[in-house]
Amino acid sequence: MTATGKRVVRSDLWISPAFDERLARESDISLAVFPIEGNDPLGRDLLAAAHVYHISAAKDELPQQWFARAELLSRCPDLLCVSAGGAGYDTVDVAACTAAGVAVVNQAGGNAVSVAEHTLGFMLGVSRRMLEGDRRMRREIGYTREDVMGREIRGKTVGLVGIGHIGTRVASLARAFGMEVIATDPFLSLDEIARRGAKAVSFDDLLAQSDFVSLHCPRDAGTLKLMNAKAFARMKKGAIFITTARGGIHDEAALVDALRSGHIAGAGIDVWDQEPPPLDHPLLAMDNVYATFHTAGVTHEARRNVAAIGAEQIVGLLRGERPPRLVNPEVWPAYEKRRARLFS
Repeated sequence: MTATGKRVVRSDLWISPAFDERLARESDISLAVFPIEGNDPLGRDLLAAAHVYHISAAKDELPQQWFARAELLSRCPDLLCVSAGGAGYDTVDVAACTAAGVAVVNQAGGNAVSVAEHTLGFMLGVSRRMLEGDRRMRREIGYTREDVMGREIRGKTVGLVGIGHIGTRVASLARAFGMEVIATDPFLSLDEIARRGAKAVSFDDLLAQSDFVSLHCPRDAGTLKLMNAKAFARMKKGAIFITTARGGIHDEAALVDALRSGHIAGAGIDVWDQEPPPLDHPLLAMDNVYATFHTAGVTHEARRNVAAIGAEQIVGLLRGERPPRLVNPEVWPAYEKRRARLFS
């Protein structure tokens, strides 16, 4: 095998230099970068020879011809792994990868601190009406402070839909603010949810009991439109909805209706069906909606951490180690056979 026998390919979308720096320390790994626009033949050629494709997880930034779908996989006979550059993998067809014997890994947990802090920022900002106060200060004089009077979060109940890396961190921060934490997670036992700092409840009970409902679950067939009109109606009147998960888990039109009716007091929204959302989106016109552009995990610290652990996971995987963040574990026997054949 040559000194650059193991080939990693990524696009030219921004990534922390920590990724390239870590791979550069491996003498048997080469890294190639293709432009997402302007030279498709180069991208196709590089991917056709790649062993690992480190793919952007940003579905509205990466052109769809570079998504890891069956058509692209069919042109990449040596591809062993698709490595998503974040906790999510919206740009990856996991089933198609599994069928092709391609491992899929993500970087779950790499940005947990940043997303959890953002979640608490939403909770504080919406409940204390900070954004409303800021906007009114900039456009009018004559209103009273009581006109933007908010509420403390101490003593309130936050319901976490999903308590993985991020949800566990949110639970810890929420308890530090004196909040009660409840959670639902179909992948965890009641004891494990308790160990992670929350009281386990059903989804319906969570909606009925929570002053804040905060989403921390993956986007998949089982969670699409999980927060629909019926779910918002089951929430406590005056509650606040928070999501830093993925667009599509909440029904945006249903949320607009719940806010307009006054049933939901406010919302903190970081993820959208279309990112960024159009400027005329009705949620952006509401002063009780704190809106951000999928930036909960976009901090200097989180981006460096995600890039570093992504590169480290690729290095280990190419050495033959089972990756710690394997999305499709059922592929592993087929992956090992393909890896042995390629690197024998």
